[in-house]
Amino acid sequence: MAVLRNQDDYNKNRNYWKYLKAKLKKENSEVVSVTTQLKLSASDGKRYLTDILDYEGIIALGKQFPSKNANRFIDWFTFSPESIDGKSKTKAYALFETSFVDSIEVGTAKGLQQIHAYLFGGLYNFAGQIRTKNISKGGYRFEYANNLNTTLQQIDNMPETNLEEIVEK
Repeated sequence: MAVLRNQDDYNKNRNYWKYLKAKLKKENSEVVSVTTQLKLSASDGKRYLTDILDYEGIIALGKQFPSKNANRFIDWFTFSPESIDGKSKTKAYALFETSFVDSIEVGTAKGLQQIHAYLFGGLYNFAGQIRTKNISKGGYRFEYANNLNTTLQQIDNMPETNLEEIVEK
């Protein structure tokens, strides 16, 4: 809870957790049903009863707090080299170690498509294609699909004669 709320005060977190459990119970939610109280050591060296969630419970709880902290925590908690994120990260490192990176069109939508195809090829069937569906991840909504062609054309037309323009692009 401290990670999701960015709050390290034990009493505030404990009170909030008690309030949340009561609220969820009143709503007949099953989220709390996977919790157990265990005694864990706190920063003051004492051992306190605390609520523990299983994997699914942590994900469900994190989704109840749509914030940057919650999203970062869930990303960290669920990361695996075998996940799509893990595999695409491995591919990103490999991209910069190959000569393929030198053949990518710099500063164009086509270049972005080439990078996307390399990073997500074999992971998504739409890798390297301009998507036709709206997507979001971790609370972040990507450009609407119906605006994407126009946005990419605008990016292609942006100047890139100095560092500031390149960064803007």
